[in-house]
Amino acid sequence: MAGPNIDDIDLQILGELQEDGRMTNVELARKVGLTAPPCLRRVRALEEAGAITSYHAVVDPGMLGYTITVFAMVSLKSQAEADLMAFQDHIAKLPEVRECHMLNGEIDFILKVVAKDLQSFQQFLTSKLTPAPNVVSVKTSLTIRTSKNLPGVPLPV
Repeated sequence: MAGPNIDDIDLQILGELQEDGRMTNVELARKVGLTAPPCLRRVRALEEAGAITSYHAVVDPGMLGYTITVFAMVSLKSQAEADLMAFQDHIAKLPEVRECHMLNGEIDFILKVVAKDLQSFQQFLTSKLTPAPNVVSVKTSLTIRTSKNLPGVPLPV
């Protein structure tokens, strides 16, 4: 059992939906050994409890012209809560930043950034990221290849 109200059937439901969030409730019920009505009740309960936070399509960035993915390691001058929040508020407004994670250690944040090409990434870096509030340094690494990119967390299926 994973959480206070999550049983083995709920874990199976979560595992199946994590693999294919578009499957019908009937298909999901069949895969986890339930009939459709109790399966739907469980899915709704998992949504209401916050175990399922969203459903979305995973799009191919290249098909939309985004050929560059960069990880940016950002160090701030101050780690006071107000300064951290100001940086996070700034980043939240930048659509190129797809992920933002605060770290402990030498680097304060790691960002996953997408861009159409190197020139547009350079423009983003110099006009939006480097001048952001409290930024002291930005180190970047260009992704050459992605060999694994799975959503969610490991669950028994």
